[in-house]
Amino acid sequence: MKIYTKKGDRGETYLFGGGPFPKDDARVAAYGTVDELNAVLGCALAELGESHEFAIRLLDIQKELFVVGAELATINPSTEMQKGFLHARSSESLERDIDAWEAQLPPLKKFILPGGSKPAAALHLARTVCRRAERALVGVGRAQTIRPELIVYLNRLSDWLFVLSRLVNQRSQRLDILWEGILGK
Repeated sequence: MKIYTKKGDRGETYLFGGGPFPKDDARVAAYGTVDELNAVLGCALAELGESHEFAIRLLDIQKELFVVGAELATINPSTEMQKGFLHARSSESLERDIDAWEAQLPPLKKFILPGGSKPAAALHLARTVCRRAERALVGVGRAQTIRPELIVYLNRLSDWLFVLSRLVNQRSQRLDILWEGILGK
């Protein structure tokens, strides 16, 4: 099987269940941003290393994001397909992680800037791409029906990535970079 089909050469693509759609369609852009997020998480995972304590959890998140992208790339999914979609338990799992990790971190009293260790910086980058994916999904939801669980999941995932970046910095004995305000005040 060839990797190229030439079907996209005219700036169009097909979704599961229909098409063609322009490649700049809001739905296509949203699942493209979810795919970008998944790639950035792959970079963060490469920075952490496969044996890192959070590697398996990050790989699980990548698998969940693949499911999110597949749902966005599907028009009129069958009932059988919908059984494989993410549900509230995925967001609840992120919340449990966040709560457990925050208990290990000093409370935030100031805003922090992205950075610290290389893995934490990669996680911060993933967080910002996650926020962009969330915004794209909200935009799709204005014109088309999408399940609210997807927006909740991406919203929670960005929080998860923020807290994980702080924890990774702490475990690598790197301080978070505190924002001191305008002109250092």
